[in-house]
Amino acid sequence: MRYPVTLTRDDNDTVIVTFPDVPEAVTYGDTEEEALERAPDALLTIFDTFMKDRRDIPDPSIRRGPSIELPPLETAKIQLYRTMRCEKVGKSELARRLGWHLPQVDRVLAVRHGSQLDQLDAAFRAMGKRLVVSVEERPVVRRPTAKVRRGHHPPHRAALMSAKKK
Repeated sequence: MRYPVTLTRDDNDTVIVTFPDVPEAVTYGDTEEEALERAPDALLTIFDTFMKDRRDIPDPSIRRGPSIELPPLETAKIQLYRTMRCEKVGKSELARRLGWHLPQVDRVLAVRHGSQLDQLDAAFRAMGKRLVVSVEERPVVRRPTAKVRRGHHPPHRAALMSAKKK
């Protein structure tokens, strides 16, 4: 799941990340790179809250510009939750279909729990669905360069400059 983000420079020189599809999720970083690294965690934290509150998780919109991709395991958990909501199947019913105890279903849905892929596969099968895993070529991503502050250079650049002076 790839969610678009909006990057805004704050008045204290940090970069704020917001999500047009999920206004409750907000994070920041000293640089764009750091802010984007924190973004999936911010989004997953809100989605975990949505799941506990039994709220719908919105689809990501298709937009140009920066976006973040959620990790595969967490994406599968979110899709399972969304499938359950769509099919009006509660946790107790899923536990019954799987022959599991309710805490097992709670763990497989918990965004922060390191569930096994076979558990998610079983849950999807119990919902009449099939979990599909695919591998794609990763596009080359150009990372923003580190921000130079107050005359200080990033360590790799400072080392090069001192080497040139010798």
